[in-house]
Amino acid sequence: MTPILNDYRTAPIDEKLRAMLGLLEIFTLQPDQLGPSGVRRVLDAGATREAIRDAFYVAFLFNTYDRLADTLGWELPDESYYPKAGRRLFTKGYA
Repeated sequence: MTPILNDYRTAPIDEKLRAMLGLLEIFTLQPDQLGPSGVRRVLDAGATREAIRDAFYVAFLFNTYDRLADTLGWELPDESYYPKAGRRLFTKGYA
């Protein structure tokens, strides 16, 4: 497994990406802790407002999909799919 999938906090990645992933983690797991200071950290790391907006859009859609799947019992790919998909997205993006 690639280091970023193990732990983005210690992975050899750009600080801008690390800050963005931290913000998205809060957005997903602790939305009540989300605030301007978290966004400011990502901006200070070099991300643009547009990049933050786009990241929130993607995270929102994935969070919604996951919650609907859990609620409605949708069949999801087995666990082996996600590391492969993550690597593909990391290298090729959404294009």
